[in-house]
Amino acid sequence: MSRTIQMKRRSMLTMTLLFTLFCGSVMLTSCAKDEEVIPPIEEEYFKSWNNCEALTALKEYVEDVTNPSSSHFINVEDRIATFDMDGTFVGELCPTYFEYNMLEYRVLDDPSYRDKAPDDVREVAQNIRDFVRNGTPLPSHFDMIHARAAAKAYAGMTIDQFDAYVKDYGAKPANGFKGLTNGGAFYQPMLEVFDYLEDNGFTYYVVSGSDRFICRSLVESIGIAPNRVIGMDVRLVSRNQADQEGVNYTMAKEEDLVRTDSLLIKNLKTNKVLQISQEIGKVPVLSFGNSGGDCSMHNYCLSNKLPCAAFMLIADDDARDHANPEKALKLGEQWKEAGYHVISMKNDFVTIYGPDVEKVDFNFE
Repeated sequence: MSRTIQMKRRSMLTMTLLFTLFCGSVMLTSCAKDEEVIPPIEEEYFKSWNNCEALTALKEYVEDVTNPSSSHFINVEDRIATFDMDGTFVGELCPTYFEYNMLEYRVLDDPSYRDKAPDDVREVAQNIRDFVRNGTPLPSHFDMIHARAAAKAYAGMTIDQFDAYVKDYGAKPANGFKGLTNGGAFYQPMLEVFDYLEDNGFTYYVVSGSDRFICRSLVESIGIAPNRVIGMDVRLVSRNQADQEGVNYTMAKEEDLVRTDSLLIKNLKTNKVLQISQEIGKVPVLSFGNSGGDCSMHNYCLSNKLPCAAFMLIADDDARDHANPEKALKLGEQWKEAGYHVISMKNDFVTIYGPDVEKVDFNFE
């Protein structure tokens, strides 16, 4: 269900309840006995899902822990859910991570920057292009190599400038799809999970290996507040701060915050756990991911003394998405053995990106 429809339905329900209360308190003697009673509006969820084991497990879990009569009841303040982003609710195979694609574009195609890019940053962008177009393996520990290069590539941008750059790139057509943009590649079934959890008193956070400010720019369109996003971070400074430490500098009213080329943290694996502890201050009871980079977050969740569950999404649908089913199915078995519920894009999703999106061949002209 879209958030717009959801808000309209809630508004209608509120008006109905207020009207009913008015009749009951002011017109007790005049309301007819046979007056029609308008039933509550039932919320509709999971229209983009097939009946499946993972969805059943999620619904049974939520129904149990939100039931005040259950011994597994969890107070609202402890209903914390964490979600990885790329490959969990945002497409990562068009043709790779959003932040990788954007760096390749900035360094090799963007006329405002390509002639200014340092050689080491250009090499990283070329690594991505060779991987995407020719299948050339990426260098070892490329996640860190990319993170440092990306810090350099966007250094000097203000927060607003970077946000606009992400959104401009996000508005471009997604390679390998018809009817989809780079910034609109959301898995529709997973957006329904957000709505379901929110309506059942859960607070959810995006905990991604991608740049925090990229994540914020992307999820703004689906109504996720910026303070619900944790990701890779670079050092920020005030415009005129230069090399001075923040404790020694007083920011002026007219100054902007600016990105630097100094990487603070790559938010993967155990770093995700450390950031969750520092920024949320509670152990999640639900965790959603899609890769080995999310296992630490899942295991942290499953260490919770409260009832908890972890879910892994596998990209096993090569008809509607650019996927490697053989690899995905092997990972699925691995995730089951680890105690995670497995979501199959092929079998569990009625649609991935929506009915108007069509997978096509990549075009690298």
